[in-house]
Amino acid sequence: MVVTFELNGNKFMGLNGGPQFKFDEAISLMVNCDSQDEIDYYWNTFLNDGGTESVCGWLKDKFGLSWQIVPSNIGELMATPERAKRVMDAVMKMKKLDMKKMEEA
Repeated sequence: MVVTFELNGNKFMGLNGGPQFKFDEAISLMVNCDSQDEIDYYWNTFLNDGGTESVCGWLKDKFGLSWQIVPSNIGELMATPERAKRVMDAVMKMKKLDMKKMEEA
């Protein structure tokens, strides 16, 4: 009924709530990446193992769990309302995030 696991030094617990509780976008795990190579690595790894891409840096792994693959400087990129709007305008056109385009926005 219960499983505990660790991802990248973070501890998690999962509970089997039965078939009436499905994975959906109400919960996602975020992977902060320091480079485009790292974004590409995680994006491709999840997709190549049976995942499906979504939009704005979101994807689902082969189990249906949602992940956000984002640049670690996303808070800095969204620090002011004016820049946040420009960055979000760029992000809304993306599936996998392009760190350079976000930084240029």
